[in-house]
Amino acid sequence: MDEYNRFVDWDKMDVTVQSQDAKELTCTEFQELKQLARQGYWSKNHSLRAKAYHKLISNIPCRTVTPDANVYRDIVVKIVGKRNSSSLPLPEFVDNSLVPTYCLNAEGIGAVRKIILCIANQFPDISFCPALPSVIALLLHYSKDEAECFEQVCRILACNDPSKRLIDQTFLAFESSCMTFGDLVNKYCQAAHKLMVAVSEDVLEVYSDWQRWLFGELPMVYVARVFDVFLVEGYKVLYRVALALLKFFHKVRAGQPMESDSIQQDIRAFVRDIAKSVSPERLLEKAFAIRLFSRKEIQLLQMANEKALQQKGITVKQKRQNVHLAVHAENFKSEIVSVKEMRDIWSWIPERFALCQPLLLFTTLEHGCSLSRFYSHSEGHEPTLLLIKTTAKEVCGAYLSTDWSERRRGGNKLSFFGTGECFVFRLQPEVERYEWVIIKHPELATTGSEPENHTSPASSTLSSSSVPSDPSDRLSPFLSARHFNLPSKTASMFMAGSSECIIIGGGDGQALYLDADLNHGRTSHCNTFNNQPLCSESFQISVLEVWGFRDTMNG
Repeated sequence: MDEYNRFVDWDKMDVTVQSQDAKELTCTEFQELKQLARQGYWSKNHSLRAKAYHKLISNIPCRTVTPDANVYRDIVVKIVGKRNSSSLPLPEFVDNSLVPTYCLNAEGIGAVRKIILCIANQFPDISFCPALPSVIALLLHYSKDEAECFEQVCRILACNDPSKRLIDQTFLAFESSCMTFGDLVNKYCQAAHKLMVAVSEDVLEVYSDWQRWLFGELPMVYVARVFDVFLVEGYKVLYRVALALLKFFHKVRAGQPMESDSIQQDIRAFVRDIAKSVSPERLLEKAFAIRLFSRKEIQLLQMANEKALQQKGITVKQKRQNVHLAVHAENFKSEIVSVKEMRDIWSWIPERFALCQPLLLFTTLEHGCSLSRFYSHSEGHEPTLLLIKTTAKEVCGAYLSTDWSERRRGGNKLSFFGTGECFVFRLQPEVERYEWVIIKHPELATTGSEPENHTSPASSTLSSSSVPSDPSDRLSPFLSARHFNLPSKTASMFMAGSSECIIIGGGDGQALYLDADLNHGRTSHCNTFNNQPLCSESFQISVLEVWGFRDTMNG
């Protein structure tokens, strides 16, 4: 059909969707390329897509010495020899069971393995890259020969722009991306996440499949449409599409019995057969309708997850800890929640802390109802979990991302701190988690602000009338500003503490206030949000507990 058909089995391709209209790709501006990629401008013309890929990949900034087509021609015979290319053993950094054929002919299928082996020779630092076979198989469709495909893949792997993340090449990067995806699911696919928690013993294991959905199970025509946009916009596109896949899976399968004994297998089967329910255009439309966090914020979350894994010594592939094992039934005892309820809470927390076990730091039954003792037992721990049971048997709580010692930054003033990972929740009489934590305490709006101190609240943040109606307009940093030397304006203020009281800003118009004697509390509920109150407007505390997170791997 064109000069880029050497490796394609056209009998397996749907040529009816291919247009022979002569088109050219003349634009160079990012916004225009972005629009064309999302619209599928080059998706129906094989030759045009090949030229678009060549143009986009040639513009990737790479290391000075990046292997090219000539290198491939020099090394392929020495590395492959006279062996049958279809049976060549693959390096450990790819999953041998996931080498998609993508409508390639026999020569193309063999070429995938040859190129992988040559890349292993030229990139000894690659230790884990399960997406590589899929990327090679796809690019062979749009390459004149093996050497050209090899050069294009090398440019993607050798990208040296720190702001442009492309393909994970180490287990640390891959695992942290799985944790980041889990965090995003927790935020943007709460209904699907609730289903995963209900039917899976290990939600982390389910989310570790997210790249396999894209680069293993997704049909070729869908992968190509995703790759069109990926080459223009980068890694964030992959998160978007994987989230959209999970949303569609939940929508199609909600209320239906599982087709297998494994939710992992069910999702894989759904993605493989996605053409039965969702078109490529609809999938991308759903993906880009998600009001995702900024690229910078996702990068910060990825950094935090990588750091957490490094601190736990998880840098090479190993058996992942079952998330439910983080709350051991034999070792866990709470006067407020059951093991099952604590496991449900554990499924909500950021993935990097799901590797830890709960550690009881403070309980009013043992330490008394003293706010000073509350602080002394809680300080030095980050994050913490607050649980409250009222005399009316209501149970609520909060996940608090920041050490309570941060309250001292404001001196004697009521100081505000915390990050966008904070949230409040209710367990009894029914379960509900409240997102987008915003402190609402109008009477404190006159608190003096201190330049250079992100713990001092601004009146616009505290005023109930200032709560944005659109969640995308709200502050949403995942991590503490002090961890990354961020400017103070990027910090969020969700917790407050003094010798007189504790205030925890609640998402969706909720806020929790505890008096100094830890016997009484009250809530604030904004009726502009369609949800139920956290608990009674005024309540008596029966039991209050504070839990920390104990590193199970470092003792």
